[in-house]
Amino acid sequence: MSNIIKQLPDSVANQIAAGEVIQRPASAVKEMLENAVDSGANDIKVIVKDSGKTLIQIIDNGSGMTPMDARMCFERHATSKISKAEDLFAIRTMGFRGEAMASIAAIAQVEMKTRPHDHDLGSCLKIEGSKVISQESCQCAVGTNIAVKNLFYNVPARRNFLKSNTTETRHIIEEFIRVSVINPEIAFSMLHNDKIVFKLHAGSLKSRIVGVFGKVYNERMLRVEQETGQVKISGFIGKPEFAKKTRGEQYFFVNNRFIKHAYLNHAVANAFTELIPSDAFPSYFINIEVDPQEIDINIHPTKTEVNFKDARLVYAILRAAVKQSIGKYSLTPTIDFDVDPAVEAAFNVLPRKDLKQPGVTLDPDYNPFKQSSAAGFGSHRAPVPQDWQKLYTEHPVSQKFETDEQFDQKESDSSLLETEHASPFFQLHQKYILTNVKTGMMVIDQQKAHERILYEEVLEQLSGNTPASQQQLFPQTIHFSPDDAEIIRSLKNEIEKLGFLMDTFGANSFVIKGVPSGLKETDVAALLEKIVQNHKEQAKDIKSDKNIILARAMAANHSVKAGIKLEEREMADIFQRLFSCKVPQLSPDGKNILAIISLDEIEKFLK
Repeated sequence: MSNIIKQLPDSVANQIAAGEVIQRPASAVKEMLENAVDSGANDIKVIVKDSGKTLIQIIDNGSGMTPMDARMCFERHATSKISKAEDLFAIRTMGFRGEAMASIAAIAQVEMKTRPHDHDLGSCLKIEGSKVISQESCQCAVGTNIAVKNLFYNVPARRNFLKSNTTETRHIIEEFIRVSVINPEIAFSMLHNDKIVFKLHAGSLKSRIVGVFGKVYNERMLRVEQETGQVKISGFIGKPEFAKKTRGEQYFFVNNRFIKHAYLNHAVANAFTELIPSDAFPSYFINIEVDPQEIDINIHPTKTEVNFKDARLVYAILRAAVKQSIGKYSLTPTIDFDVDPAVEAAFNVLPRKDLKQPGVTLDPDYNPFKQSSAAGFGSHRAPVPQDWQKLYTEHPVSQKFETDEQFDQKESDSSLLETEHASPFFQLHQKYILTNVKTGMMVIDQQKAHERILYEEVLEQLSGNTPASQQQLFPQTIHFSPDDAEIIRSLKNEIEKLGFLMDTFGANSFVIKGVPSGLKETDVAALLEKIVQNHKEQAKDIKSDKNIILARAMAANHSVKAGIKLEEREMADIFQRLFSCKVPQLSPDGKNILAIISLDEIEKFLK
């Protein structure tokens, strides 16, 4: 029997590694940015074209590399960060596996120019599909300049799986933010298709957050600081009143490396309990410094997930630090420690008088139920009308409902619409609508029903009908994070079809001059945030159908929620409009809206 197990060629192994490490252009941006930070650079530039599909270029003024290092950095598992296994437990740098550059070179055309500080000439290296095309000396600036062209050019199937330019650009921006926010001492800039997206100067963490997310964050943040023998926590959280409907600005860092950790996220959310609505999310930018031996960052190819030896301890310290920060903020407005001397002197000039407690006079003979001719509250009781029972018999209910035959003409499911003539509607626990049908009782979820109604109405509106819009007396300016603003820009035409009148204001802000008819001014920001959140969550599932995303967001935001008391006419209106829908049985997210409990089932319950 011949041998069947063979060792893979390096070019194939690199492509397999690329599948784990480089999933999209943003992955390459992340790896190269982290390498630039590790190089000791204080100025890093990112240049992107066609959402990274045509070009990703990273320029830094770091330490640079010798010709040999330049060649070795493209070999698998070649790294300057690790020399022995024990080094894995003392890592404080970004990249350390030595797979990133080899993976990128396997699926792109790469050109790198690099020069150390103590060399007069640099080195220019060209690689295509893991194959070295050339390496020669060249004149270049100190540091490293890497240009990655035509990503996935030799793996067309992978390239076909990339999303739209808007989505890929948003992912690149997010990776840029994750690296730039936690390294405020480094100046960063980013250009996309020759347009400046970011130009960030070196400064403090707060100035970096303001530079990335906008000046409005200067007044929205609270400092968080807590240090124990095991953990040091520092950063900023958003004030409770500025919590958003989307999981936008939520950033955890461990030893200056961005991570995702649901357990720690719960710690922050728990600290905000009863301060923000249950469907709102606080902003935070928190760095956790801990001994590298207490964590394991080598559990995921992208190194965004970590394990803590004592996660409960970190949870408790983080929660306490956030609650302490919120507590200080809550106390500050009520206690004025810096009294203006001029104001205090003015009060001292006023003549002081002895303070007297105000007295209360009572009439012990007063009886509110006693008939009296004296004028005043409670002095006269309204006479009871004679034959009051007639009030309930002389005005019969005039509310009319459509008959079975009328509903059948609307091409709805006749089995669901066999209601008795003038059947009344009842509300159960302010959540369900109950009504009689010939076979028993129909139960309708009021929120899901209203969502279906609004969903189909909005879809029809987006198909080209003229939107109903109401002008704003005072236009609102709404600010978004950079990646959320990119989503709003991509959906701007569809959003305007809903009735919004909006103009771009600066890089990440929009001026709302008109809103859909019936929308309250206070709901504008919440609705736009909901649209952004739906786009993030559903774009992958429904193949980026913008109309469906917007219709779901509008329906979820405007629908009658559970807990709202409805009048009978309102329940009747929902009932009739629901069975005018194309799919009255299912909500926009595919859940059942109604159920029929038959008379036989009811009789079984009562036996």
